[in-house]
Amino acid sequence: MGMRHAAPAGALIAATALLGVPAHAEAAPPAAPARASSGPVAPARTGDAPATAAGTYNAPVAPARAENGPVGGADLGRHGVIAPLGVKAPPKTAARSYVIADADTGEVLAAKDPHGRFLPASTLKTLTALTLIPKIDKKLKIRPSLNAVNQEGSAVGLVAKPLYTAEDLFKALMLVSGNDCAMALAEANGGLDKTLREMNAEAKRLQAYDTVAKTPSGLDKPGQSSSAYDLALIARAGLADRDFRRYVSLKTDKFPAPKGYYEIGNHNRLLWRYPGMIGVKNGWTTKALGSFVGAARRDGHTIIVSIMRHDGYFWDEVAKLLDWGFSARGRVTPVGRLVDPVPEAAPTPVVPAAPQVRASATPAAAAREPAGGPSPVVWYALGAVLLGGTAWLAYGLRRRRRAD
Repeated sequence: MGMRHAAPAGALIAATALLGVPAHAEAAPPAAPARASSGPVAPARTGDAPATAAGTYNAPVAPARAENGPVGGADLGRHGVIAPLGVKAPPKTAARSYVIADADTGEVLAAKDPHGRFLPASTLKTLTALTLIPKIDKKLKIRPSLNAVNQEGSAVGLVAKPLYTAEDLFKALMLVSGNDCAMALAEANGGLDKTLREMNAEAKRLQAYDTVAKTPSGLDKPGQSSSAYDLALIARAGLADRDFRRYVSLKTDKFPAPKGYYEIGNHNRLLWRYPGMIGVKNGWTTKALGSFVGAARRDGHTIIVSIMRHDGYFWDEVAKLLDWGFSARGRVTPVGRLVDPVPEAAPTPVVPAAPQVRASATPAAAAREPAGGPSPVVWYALGAVLLGGTAWLAYGLRRRRRAD
């Protein structure tokens, strides 16, 4: 067959091929969008760089003491006196442990066994107040339970009647070291167990890892502990809270009673005799011995002193440690620092999933074809091509037979 018959046959073949191939090809199914996590993203391991992917951020976790040495600096792991060079050493004290720190900068100016763990006695009430002040409305009316009223040790003298606001109890907690107030506040916060969990969580947030709360009052209990370093950390955080600072600074206050009120006075003797004394808290039990944490302000600067396990009258010694702190601040190389609280993890941003678009063989095909397949016009055109090709093929065959 000559070249004159090639066109009809080619048209038929082309039409058949066109009918056998779909007008558009389905693209491979798009990858499933990343699922948004239903919970918090697991933090990166300590020491690892924060992981970032698909709009998420893993905030680094605060290092544990065991991995990075003593909190606040390597020198603070020592047990003896830790003092800067070039200045007169801090005054001697019978306290087993102490810290002198600049509250404004966080610099630890001198210390003695700062991470030694001891029974805190009522200085633990600083952690109780710091934990509960933001959680309990100070205007809340509280009726103490019989359990709270009958707490042993120092007390303000509560009765089981709704005479008190939470603020009354916070004041008596810090002024007269009311163990009955500590328990009443813990119960108002949802119970003793819940309060202790929150106190220990707050200690970890502050990086006060030497502190374990077993009571809200500081009454001795196996396993309970703190350190001079942690007491300074807690006091510094407390002083940043307006209500905490107001409570610990009060010298006297009126406390509700069934018939009127009576006056209570602060047990912190330095409030009455040390210039610039802000206050905070002292404590004592027969097992813990004497403990104290306090702050004073002079010439726009605040010094914190904490001591633990003192077996006698410590007020004069604390005053001398404060004096030394004011004279040394800004002049010495610090031996460590009061660390900042653990930063809160940054919220994980939710990235909306991209809309799924059905892919077409070509943009032009997608534009002119409906989602259900080729339009009727396309089928009519294909049929016409097929019929035309068939006619040309038949005509060519007849002419060939005639020629033959």
